[in-house]
Amino acid sequence: MNIKILDSWLRDYLKTEASPQKIGELLSLSSVSIERIENYGNDYIYDIEVTTNRPDLMSITGIAREAAAILPRFGIKAEFLPPKIPKVFPGENLSIKIINDPKLVNRVLAVSMDVKINPSPKIVRERLETSGIRSLNNVIDVTNYVMRIVGHPAHVFDLDRLNSKELIIREAKKEEQIETLDNKIYSLKGGEIVAENDKGEVVDLLGIMGLANSVVTDETQRILFFIDNNDPYRIRKTSMDMGIRTEAATINEKGIDPEIALEALTLGISLFEKYAQAKNVSQIVDIYPNKPVQRKITVSFDQIRRIIGVDVDDKQWTAALGMMGFITKIEKGVFEISVPSFRLSDIRNEEDVIEEIARIYGYHKLPSILPPLSQTITARSAIDRFYWESKIKQAMKYWGFTECYTYSFVSEEMFDGPIDKALKIANPLTNDYIYMRNSLVPSLLQVISDNKQTEEMALFEISNIYLKRAGGLPRENLSFAGVLKKEKADFFKLKGLIEQVLADIGVETLTFKPSTKGGSGASVFIKSEYLGEIELLDTDLVDFELDLDLILEHASNKKVFKPFAKYPPMVEDLTLNVNERINTQEIIDHVLRQSNLITAVTLKDTYKNSRTFHIIFQDLEKNLTKSDVTRLRGKIIASLAERFKADIK
Repeated sequence: MNIKILDSWLRDYLKTEASPQKIGELLSLSSVSIERIENYGNDYIYDIEVTTNRPDLMSITGIAREAAAILPRFGIKAEFLPPKIPKVFPGENLSIKIINDPKLVNRVLAVSMDVKINPSPKIVRERLETSGIRSLNNVIDVTNYVMRIVGHPAHVFDLDRLNSKELIIREAKKEEQIETLDNKIYSLKGGEIVAENDKGEVVDLLGIMGLANSVVTDETQRILFFIDNNDPYRIRKTSMDMGIRTEAATINEKGIDPEIALEALTLGISLFEKYAQAKNVSQIVDIYPNKPVQRKITVSFDQIRRIIGVDVDDKQWTAALGMMGFITKIEKGVFEISVPSFRLSDIRNEEDVIEEIARIYGYHKLPSILPPLSQTITARSAIDRFYWESKIKQAMKYWGFTECYTYSFVSEEMFDGPIDKALKIANPLTNDYIYMRNSLVPSLLQVISDNKQTEEMALFEISNIYLKRAGGLPRENLSFAGVLKKEKADFFKLKGLIEQVLADIGVETLTFKPSTKGGSGASVFIKSEYLGEIELLDTDLVDFELDLDLILEHASNKKVFKPFAKYPPMVEDLTLNVNERINTQEIIDHVLRQSNLITAVTLKDTYKNSRTFHIIFQDLEKNLTKSDVTRLRGKIIASLAERFKADIK
């Protein structure tokens, strides 16, 4: 998330002589990223990127506190100036009863007052609008002003339009209708955090946006100033489901410190008194069922030095952490650190504390030292998945294939199989891609389709597919797939390519059988384990998809040395007529079993029901004679006739 703030506004809470450019430079080195600093008359605007884990920095006081801790590390004096909040002198009890659900809201604060609606003063309008917030009127502007200063969103109701003795916070019911303050109608899914009046009317979508039936107007005279600290998970889900991305929702979903809610409320009251002539301020209602649990972390100085690799004075660390709100206690070379409530979401253990110290010290100042290796790891280790993937990718490249990266999401039309077996995404980015793919092939075929003008294409991809299983998380399988588009697609050439690529990584026990899916193609096995399919889709299109997890179980760099044969081989071609339903691999395996002098059998040609096999005979101990080969040929012919009813041509 990015926030914009004026330099002059920041300096209300940061005392330093540093220039805006120096502040931006040093914060970028050790904290938030200052994306740019823009001139604004005699002032400057900081454009600041705040990471998701630091909601405490989504405010001016958060940035000022951070800068006051960082700048002294670089020899620049800086002091954090907390907001000066006048004491509130409340009057009568609040006229409306608030009923909270502690499962939904951690803390609720509310106060009522009489106000006068007017345009905001120039300084308020200017500060808000340079922050990217539109100025509306003095009352609504105060809520945004408070949010930008303190970092906690606030809301304001027209108390007379509420016209209720109760404000009940509850879960939304399915299909309840609401109209937001921008006059859009929404149907709720159920489970959202809403507030209703005593007539059962929903009057607020908490943490996200106010509703049209309770919004402040130019006629408003009495307001209910309201601050709610909500369950961030529900805020995130509601905001994404409904497509409402307000700044309040973006901040609330990060998990804001409920301890700053009272500061936000009292600051808001003082600003209403200043800018909206607020009077008759009621008693403050503070419902606080879920207080943050204090966290203490212990870490030794020796551990800090060992991890970050530098020897820095202990007092520097203590001072810096103290400036950032941490309470530190040192005893016998050990830090005991109490984590401030606004950092509980990201400081959880001693590693987080050490990272915080390293960040303050400056990552750019840490020495670049490679950690020692405790064991020797070779690049060709059998457990190194990336090594084998790299070998396969290199081989495919040299065979003329281009690697693709396609989306993991597919449409219903692209899902391979019955749609009830698909994993549906809860919050898809588009309506076209709402399922997790269970095959890479449809995505590759889509690439082929999108490039119709290209006559020949050879594509492959190595990526995960996602398989549904009952009663648990989906199974992620690493898959290896390819598609070949040529004028005349050759099934056997693709089969040979697969054999060669897998042979490069030591997998040579492949068998091919008629496809279990039917159609033109083959099922591939490693020994008896099913590996995948080769499919002839059309005369110009053939594809394959294999289980790469299974392949890698059998991958090996182990080489077996075979001495060169001293004696030449004898080669013969054998053509036979055989039933077309008989698998070629079965015939090859059967021939090889007839003698250890038969060293290789390959399919050379096919025509109708006839197949020609290329057979190599060789003996490592002596020359084979013509009679030796004649005897072996006779044995082969007899066994083929008996086993497959084959006729020799």
